[in-house]
Amino acid sequence: MIRSMTAFASGERATPWGTLGCELRSVNHRFLELGVRLADELRVLEPALRERIGARIGRGKLDLTLRLRPPEGGDALQLNPTRLRELSDLAIDLSARFPALRTEFTDLLQFPGVLQAPSTDPAELQAQALALLDSVLDEFVASREREGGKLAAVIGERVDAIAKIASDVRTMMPAIRVGQRAKLEARLADLAQPADNGRLEQELVMWLQKLDVDEELDRLDSHVTEARRVLKLREAVGRRLDFLLQEFNREANTLGSKSVDARSSAAAVELKVLIDQVREQIQNIE
Repeated sequence: MIRSMTAFASGERATPWGTLGCELRSVNHRFLELGVRLADELRVLEPALRERIGARIGRGKLDLTLRLRPPEGGDALQLNPTRLRELSDLAIDLSARFPALRTEFTDLLQFPGVLQAPSTDPAELQAQALALLDSVLDEFVASREREGGKLAAVIGERVDAIAKIASDVRTMMPAIRVGQRAKLEARLADLAQPADNGRLEQELVMWLQKLDVDEELDRLDSHVTEARRVLKLREAVGRRLDFLLQEFNREANTLGSKSVDARSSAAAVELKVLIDQVREQIQNIE
């Protein structure tokens, strides 16, 4: 299925340590370029994140943001009741030996282990982050495919129009040849010196052969068939279509250079317009 390189997806996931948030966005690019912004607790995941995205995305300039928002009040320091109990027991034991011993509350809080930050489970947090990324990636790829379907429809319409023009030119070519032959014979008839009939016929045939565009029209038909086939492939086709557009353009240029009639010249110009429109569309295809 055709995929666009422009897309956006986001998601959140609640964990015991806060809310994970993930955003993934992309724009056009010749290759896959991934920028990553991660919460400090998740920086160790960067290689795994890049690998997962690279396995599903072929082209585009992507920006991934993965953040962790602490729960309301969840980042506040907490008292360690076990350590406080140990210090209390110790104070009772020492009070008989040191009756004048006094401990300030602020001094007690500075004792190692009395105050502590909420603990996290790094492995579980990382697993939750990867699961969130997979979910966002599913949405991201689906978004690319939806937009790609629209692009494929537009391109298909232009390809059909190209096929129609090629068919029209093929239909009008016999009349164009007859008209050009009549014009040339009329000009030769006005010459003061009559030309040798055998030589005249030979030159006329050679001249008409130079104007023949059947080969170019055959190749255009072949390119149209290939473009329709490529648009149905379930893989990245942007580069393939880009190369095919070069072939379309080559045939349109040759058709224009061989044209000696206003109708075929206009057809060549319209072909180039359609080809440029398709080229603009495929710049956004993966």
